[in-house]
Amino acid sequence: MGLLSADSRRDTAIAWTFVAVQFALLGVILLMPPGSAWAVPRWTATGSRALQWVGVAALGLGLVHLGRSLTPLPTPVPHGELHTGGLYRLVRHPIYSGIMALTIGTAARSGNPVTAAATIALIGWFMLKTRWEEGQLEARYPTYRSYAAHTPRFVPGWPFGEDRA
Repeated sequence: MGLLSADSRRDTAIAWTFVAVQFALLGVILLMPPGSAWAVPRWTATGSRALQWVGVAALGLGLVHLGRSLTPLPTPVPHGELHTGGLYRLVRHPIYSGIMALTIGTAARSGNPVTAAATIALIGWFMLKTRWEEGQLEARYPTYRSYAAHTPRFVPGWPFGEDRA
């Protein structure tokens, strides 16, 4: 086994940084106690709970669909393949979409401004992370650019000119 190049070591460090910050923000979001900064009407709680379940379902299906291509890092695995079916037909990053839906639902129900701020930060972090990750995917899979050109990043049918790869 050869030594890793400086570029490879740098990419690995960047990838692990993305993961570490993501998990730190998730920890804040999921472990913060409820607050009382805003009232949560029953309809909001019900809608938020439904959004959380949609998020869990998208997250789970996205994880299962990747199979052997699954990795905690935002880099393709050597034995992986580009997945464009199932939920990946609707969005390029269904796992991130699921996590965002789960955390938005959690923040809305929380009444805690720290939870809400951490959720906003996580969404911003995912935007940065996916831009970097998509560069890795484009380098690994020649068809990624054409897939990205017709598939939204996070939200199916997003009408607001979502940035494509």
